[in-house]
Amino acid sequence: MAYYVGLDVSVKETSICIMDDKGVVAARTDVSTDPDLIARFISKHAPNVERVVHESGILAIWLTRELEKRGVPIICIDARLAHKALSGRINKSDQGDAEGLAQLARTGWFSQVHIRSEASERVRVLIGARERLIRMRKDLEGHVRGVLKVFGVCMKSVGTGKLRRGFRDQLATAADTDPAIAMLSETFIPLHKTLCIARDALDDEVRMMARESELACRLMTVPGVGPIVALAYIATVDDEKRFRKSIDVGAFLGLTPKRHQSGEVDWSGKISKCGDCDMRRLLYSAASTLISCTRKPSRLKEWATKLAERKGHKKAAVATSRKIAVVLHSLWRNETVFEPGMEGAS
Repeated sequence: MAYYVGLDVSVKETSICIMDDKGVVAARTDVSTDPDLIARFISKHAPNVERVVHESGILAIWLTRELEKRGVPIICIDARLAHKALSGRINKSDQGDAEGLAQLARTGWFSQVHIRSEASERVRVLIGARERLIRMRKDLEGHVRGVLKVFGVCMKSVGTGKLRRGFRDQLATAADTDPAIAMLSETFIPLHKTLCIARDALDDEVRMMARESELACRLMTVPGVGPIVALAYIATVDDEKRFRKSIDVGAFLGLTPKRHQSGEVDWSGKISKCGDCDMRRLLYSAASTLISCTRKPSRLKEWATKLAERKGHKKAAVATSRKIAVVLHSLWRNETVFEPGMEGAS
């Protein structure tokens, strides 16, 4: 007899429900969220386990990898779609959710979520840390600029050269005007310099990784795409064979319009914004660079520029972001480089 298992995972405890192929609950329990305990209970009560499912969440990647190492046929399913099926129950409980997930495992009514490789996650950690450092630096600078305006000091804009030393020089100069600003300067100048140094160190590491990656070098032939965008794209997609067509990447990254159709009603709205928001932000930045800064002519730039003239920069950058994502996947899949005459998929 085949068995199906549902896991309702939380940080401390996991509810387990084991169900046979007729829909009868064979065993259930609550254990600590420990892969060894979970695998031991499943092997004891479900020797012929067919499928084990759990929802996507903060522990999903780690738990999936650990249970796979222990020989458990684990599948991570889309939590949003699972919620629609589980919300039909009158009373909500962890054991009830585990039973509902076991039913989904038995019937196959679920959408499987791809678990990225550890190599991709390492790249995402570095790029995420770089982005966090930039945000921390911007927050610090914005706070200082706002505080100094109270005392009538308006700081000028500064460039990125020499670890943004111009910002620290202006803050040190303003320290002579008031004791409070002097204390602020003494505290924030070392922090600002440390953030700039750490960010530059991560930039150097990411650039080195991009130079050593043959795939990243090919993706960087697309105008507007640099080391950060190329590596982030590789880490986000992880496996190009996940998508049967390159145009499916646009929907995966939330860059296609939402559609609602019911009877006579049929409309398309703004982009869905599903998927990785950081990847969308990077693609939008690459598209803006292509439209505004790239000098080398290409069919892609010509298309984006004409669209910007008709629809405005923001809408054109969003559309170009989707087209760049499609072009990158096509280059990855076909093992080619970008040519100026290449036109993105429609």
